[in-house]
Amino acid sequence: MSGVPQRTLLLWCPDWPVLAAEIVDGVPATDPVVVLHANRVIACSERARAEGIRRGLRRREAQGRCPHLTVVDHDPGRDVRAFEPVVAAVEEVVAGVEVIRPGACATAARGPSRYLGGEEAAAERIVEHVAQSCAVESQAGIADGVFAAGLAAREGRIVAPGGTREFLAARPVEALGRPALADLLRRLGVRTLGEFAALPAGDVLARFGFDGALAHRLAGGRDDRPLAVRQPPADLTVTADYDEPVDRVDAAAFAARMLAERLHERLAGYGLACTRLGIEAVTAHGQELHRVWRHDGLLTAAAIADRVRWQLDGWLSGSNGRGGTRPARPTAGIVRLRLVPDGVLAQAGLQPGLWGETGEERERAHRALSRVQGILGPEAVVTAVLGGGRSPADQVRLVPWGDERAPARPGPPPLPPVGAAPGAASAPVVVPAGGGAGRRAGRGRAAPEPPWPGRIPPPSPAVVLPTPLPADVRDAAGEPVVVSARLAVSAAPARLTVGDGRPAEITGWAGPWPVDERWWAPAEARRRARFQVSLADGAALLLAVEGGQWLVEAIYD
Repeated sequence: MSGVPQRTLLLWCPDWPVLAAEIVDGVPATDPVVVLHANRVIACSERARAEGIRRGLRRREAQGRCPHLTVVDHDPGRDVRAFEPVVAAVEEVVAGVEVIRPGACATAARGPSRYLGGEEAAAERIVEHVAQSCAVESQAGIADGVFAAGLAAREGRIVAPGGTREFLAARPVEALGRPALADLLRRLGVRTLGEFAALPAGDVLARFGFDGALAHRLAGGRDDRPLAVRQPPADLTVTADYDEPVDRVDAAAFAARMLAERLHERLAGYGLACTRLGIEAVTAHGQELHRVWRHDGLLTAAAIADRVRWQLDGWLSGSNGRGGTRPARPTAGIVRLRLVPDGVLAQAGLQPGLWGETGEERERAHRALSRVQGILGPEAVVTAVLGGGRSPADQVRLVPWGDERAPARPGPPPLPPVGAAPGAASAPVVVPAGGGAGRRAGRGRAAPEPPWPGRIPPPSPAVVLPTPLPADVRDAAGEPVVVSARLAVSAAPARLTVGDGRPAEITGWAGPWPVDERWWAPAEARRRARFQVSLADGAALLLAVEGGQWLVEAIYD
């Protein structure tokens, strides 16, 4: 994100895979228990840690340290089924809960803190309600952004607004959750997040790649990534109705896979990717179930199917937590399932090409530009974003390649790329003509834009000069063309001389478009008028006259 990350409240259940094994399979979490994935420990109980077992150990080494160790295989579905009652309990206290992963969920801290009497009171209320409803111990943390809130939750701490950077500075680089990167940073002498955040962003991108650049943002107290999450169109939602209620997990898994593929294809058709997924279900008795899943990257078809399957498994399994009395299983089977892409962003790799291909040329260009950024820094490759404004220079904002393409001022909607979905707006075109008129071609924009009095009509110039060039405009008699205070042109422009160049004949012109800016501040006031002119050699220029001096501001293609 470009601004300050949102205040986030994150609930964290320590050693959740171990607790899930106890809730679902009855494995006592008070014993030395480890959960293995790919023959390595990914979670262990408190008693196992007392025996010297840590995450990342191999199975044989862990059993060597604790011979009476209980080994449990990793099962993501089991973790989700056990965590569903916890999320439901949190949702009884606050709204808008997002599942980060099994064992951790987050919500915006502003709402709960306002109606529960402050951030500390909100955190205590949620932890207490989860303990009473599900018999699960948890910790809550509040900070600016999800990453910092996750670290704060491990200490049960509330980081003051604006203090996230200082809170992260002393943390070891292992807190990033990237073992390979952390090991490399330590060998390079970088041991804390503060030292890592102090490195130049361009050097980090060149040395460690995109994942390292993302970790660098996290270390500096910024949120996960610069996302342009927006509310998607309603037609992106996919729905499936079932004549026979779905009440078995295997049938639900099949339905989840089919619906996930439909959603992924629909998003790909619009060149979009999903980062936050809403799963909605309606039972035969009219009961409505809803859950939102968040993902740090882009959800693929397989990732969408997994989350839908896990969620349906959690709803249909009827897990009530440890000692819970609130039923979680629906009273009837599911008759309607909807997937809502609650957070989407443009994904160039999914945009179909002009003839239906996936855009290999765009991928090659993306890799090449990213490589240049890695060598010269993020600011070395910029793209133009059109926005509002009166002059061409005001309407263009240069942003680094890969950053959010948001205009600096409100203006017309952005133009779609080549191969965009049907119905996208196209830019109108104006060809300068003689006699102060213009010919307009092409379709109009799809939506009205904010008014900018004095703005020249489209098309926009192809080249905007960083420094306007002095010029001389004369009429047919050789006299200088002047514009009065009432915008009266002394004579029709006939010849143009740019700098020390040769005079060129003006064959057509349009204008003037007057601009009187910041008249209330004498030191900043500007008053000028603009003209569009076409020359005999086929060139078209944008001229401005200010204080009696003619200038060339831009060149048309």
